Amino acid sequence: MADTHPPRPNQGQPPLPRGGQATFEWLDERLGLRTIWTTIFARAVPQTNWFYTLGSASMILALLQVITGMLLTIYYVPTPDHAYDSIQYIMNEVTFGWLIRGLHHWGATLMVITVFLHMLRTFFMGAYKYPRELTWITGALLLLIVLVFGFSGYLLPWNQKAYWAGSVGTAVVGAPPIIGPLLLRIVRGGDQIGAVTLARFYGLHIWWMPIALLALIGVHLYLVIKIGITSPPERDE
Repeated sequence: MADTHPPRPNQGQPPLPRGGQATFEWLDERLGLRTIWTTIFARAVPQTNWFYTLGSASMILALLQVITGMLLTIYYVPTPDHAYDSIQYIMNEVTFGWLIRGLHHWGATLMVITVFLHMLRTFFMGAYKYPRELTWITGALLLLIVLVFGFSGYLLPWNQKAYWAGSVGTAVVGAPPIIGPLLLRIVRGGDQIGAVTLARFYGLHIWWMPIALLALIGVHLYLVIKIGITSPPERDE
C-alpha cells in the first residue's frame, strides 16, 4: 500500500540535534568521541601504584608552565636594560603577579624533579625494554628539554646570578675541542654575554623549546597509548 502521508520537511536529511544527548550523538557520529574516550581514557591498564602518576603529574606541570609563562610574557621585557625591572614590576605592581611568577618559578623546579623521578621509575620497572624502547628515548629527550627550559629560564631575570650562571653554562658549551669556540659564539651571539645572548635564550625559552616539548609529548603519549605501560614486578620476579 502506497504511503499517502505528505513528505515531512527536511526528509532524507539528518535531523538537527536537540538537547545534550542529541548533541553528543551528533558529534560522536562525526568525530568518534566514544572511540577517542575508549582509546585514551578508558583503555585497560595493569594494576599499578602511585608512582605511575608521575607522568601525568609532569604533564600537568608542563601545562601550568605554559599558562603562567604566557601570562608573564605580557609584562616581561627581554632587554638587558629592562629585564630585571620588568620582573620587579611583575612581582610588586601587577595584580597577583607575585603568584604567577612564583608558580612559574617553583613549578619549573618541581617539573624537573617529577620528570627525573618518572625516568627513575621507568628504569627500575624495566619499562625501557622491548617493545618500549622508543617510549624511553622520547622520555629521555623530554628530560633534556626540561633541563634546557630550566637553564634558559634562569637567565631571563638578568640579575647577577643569571649573568654568572649564563657565563658558566655557556662556557661548558664551548669546552669541546675544535668546534667549541664556534658553538660558544653561536650560543652567546658573540664573544661576550650581552643583549643578543638574552634575546637568544628568550627565544629558545618561549618558542623553540615549547614547540619541541609539545611535539615530543604528543609522540610520547601516542606510544604510551599504543604500546601500553608495564605493570609492577611481582615479588618472585
